[in-house]
Amino acid sequence: MRQDVSGTFVISLDFELYWGLRHAHQLHDCKERLLGARTAVAGMLDLFTRFDVAATWATVGYLFFDDKEELLAHLPENQPDYLRDGLEPYDFSKLGKNEAEDPFHFGLSLVRRIAETPKQEMASHTFSHYFALEPGGTEDSFADDLAAARRAAERLGIKMHSLVFPWNQFNRDYAPICAREGFGVVRGNPESWLYTASERDEDTLARRAGRLADAYLPISGDPATERRELECGVIDIPATRFLRSVSRRLNALETRRLARITSSMTRAAETGSIYHLWWHPHNFGLNTAANLLFLERILEHYRRLRDAHGMRSLTMAEAAEGSAPAEASLSANA
Repeated sequence: MRQDVSGTFVISLDFELYWGLRHAHQLHDCKERLLGARTAVAGMLDLFTRFDVAATWATVGYLFFDDKEELLAHLPENQPDYLRDGLEPYDFSKLGKNEAEDPFHFGLSLVRRIAETPKQEMASHTFSHYFALEPGGTEDSFADDLAAARRAAERLGIKMHSLVFPWNQFNRDYAPICAREGFGVVRGNPESWLYTASERDEDTLARRAGRLADAYLPISGDPATERRELECGVIDIPATRFLRSVSRRLNALETRRLARITSSMTRAAETGSIYHLWWHPHNFGLNTAANLLFLERILEHYRRLRDAHGMRSLTMAEAAEGSAPAEASLSANA
C-alpha cells in the first residue's frame, strides 16, 4: 500500500570506519580513505543542514567508544564463531588506545556531532559489524550483539530504533530478534536478483558487475520502494539505490548516473513511493570534494521535488511511522 501521495526521500549511511573494511583490506591501504571519511562526515552534515534533509546513520557499536579498555569491558558474552577465515569480529590487535591515537577504529567525536545535528537519526549497524548470513553466527550471538549495541548508545543517552544489517545480509529469520531488542525498523534489500541478501562467497563477480552497470543503466528497472511490515511487526524500509563514489575512470558516465538517481526520485515523488538512497561515509573518503558536489546535486533535486510535489525527507524511523517523531539526540548528561 502506498504510504504517502507526496513521496518520501530516505537516506541511510553505514557508518563503520575500518570495522567495515578490515575483512577485505589492510589498514595501511585504507588510512587515507578513512581520514577522508571523517572529513566527509562533516561535509555531509553541513549539506543535510543546508538542505533541511534527514538521514539515518547506522553506526557500528564500537564507534560509540573513545577508550579501548571501556570498549573491551562492554563486549557481549555470546560471540559468533564464523567458519570463514578473516571474519573474526573481536580481534583487537590493531586497536589503539583512543580516538586521538586511533581515528580509524574510534569515532565518538563524530557520533556526538551527528547526534547533535538536527534531523539526524542514530541507528545501529550492529555492535561488531555482525554478519547475519555467514556460517558460524547464531541467534543467541546476534541477540547479544544487538543488546551490546543498544547499551553502547544508551550510555550516551541515545535510544536507537533502526537497524541496518552489515554487508546487506538481511536475515528475515533474525527479524523477531531485532524486535525483541528494540529495533523495530530495518533496511531490507531491493527485490532484483542483483541485490538479494547472501553469504559473501555467493556474491559472484557477475552480480557485482551487474550492480556496477545498474548504477548507470536500468538493468534492474526502476521499481518503486514501499514500506513493508514483516510478520513479527518489524517495518522494512527497503533500499532503492547505493550511491557509488564518483569515478575518475567513468567520469564521462557521471551525468548518466546522476540522471538515473534523479529520474527515480522524481518517479517516487510523483507516485507517492519511497526513494531510499544509501552509502558508507568512507565511499566519500577519496575525492571528497567531488563526491560532496555530486551529493549536493542530488539534494538540489530533492528540494525541487519538495517544492513541486511536497516530497518529504524522513529518517528510516520516521518513514516507518509515516510521520516525523522526535529526533535522536544526546542527553544533557552525555
